[in-house]
Formats: sequence, structure tokens, C-alpha cells
Amino acid sequence: MKIGKTTLELEQGDITDLDCDAIVNAANADLVLGGGVAGAIRRKGGTAIQEECNRIGRINVGEAAITTGGGLKARHVIHAVGPRFGEGDEDAKLASATLSSLKLADRYKLRSIAFPAISTGIFRFPVERCADIMLSTTISYIRGRTGIERVVFCLYDSDTFNAFRRKLASLT
Repeated sequence: MKIGKTTLELEQGDITDLDCDAIVNAANADLVLGGGVAGAIRRKGGTAIQEECNRIGRINVGEAAITTGGGLKARHVIHAVGPRFGEGDEDAKLASATLSSLKLADRYKLRSIAFPAISTGIFRFPVERCADIMLSTTISYIRGRTGIERVVFCLYDSDTFNAFRRKLASLT
């Protein structure tokens, strides 16, 4: 769908296969590419991404940092640190991680960005709640002044994809 000048898409699949300016990594605060989305990024993108993360060091929950895309089709990886469910103030922290990623994409003049469902894996954030927060935050941002032309939510499994599809339908 088109919101302002930006196309918003939902896609089911592997985010590491997308050809866009940046994919978002559901990162931990230490920027160690371990399992889940981060592990897939490390395996497909190569060691250059982790080496750059090591130089950046630690970032706080709700913040984002950018690195090369290494061997990925995406030219950059934006590492967004989402909250662990139960740590407190999770909704605001997830909104901040989403917003930080979008602002970083604009700062680097990126035209396309793809998000996973941040914090829904080992951080156990409820998928429906994640969909509501991430989509609402993104729609609000792209209604304003942005150079981002395409935002993709790339969801790995059908349950997560369907949760995002239902939420998007209710928001528009």
C-alpha cells in the first residue's frame, strides 16, 4: 500500500534474501550476531558485519546502529535493539527501536528498508503487540517528511505474517 510517498509492503520469507538498501537486524545490546535473524545475517553476510559491530560496541535498548551489508544483497544492516518482554516499558522501547531505524535510514539517505518482527524471538515479545507497535510507528513516520520510498516488513513464518496482515488492515 502507498502511504504518502512511501510504499509499505508485507512479505513472508527470509529477510537476508532481500535486495534493498538496508535490512534491520533484531539485535542484542552487545551487537553480537548470535542466533535468529542475527545469526542468519552473520552466516550470509560474512564476518565484516560482526567486525564492524565490534567497533561500534554496545548500544542501548531502543537504539539502532548501521553497518555494511557484507555479502548480503542489502547494502547495509541496521541493528535495532528491541526489548526483552517483561523488562518494563517494552512498548515504548520497541517503538523507539523502530523509529531509530527509520531515522537512521533517512540520515544515510537510504530509499528502502526491511524490518523483521523485532523482539518476538528469544526476547518473547507478543507478535500481535509487536505488529501493532511497529506498524503504527512506521505509518506515523512515513506520513511525515521522509526520503524512504519503500518499507518492507519481512516476516519469517505464516503466523507472524498473518498477525501483521491483520493489524495493517485494521490500521488503514
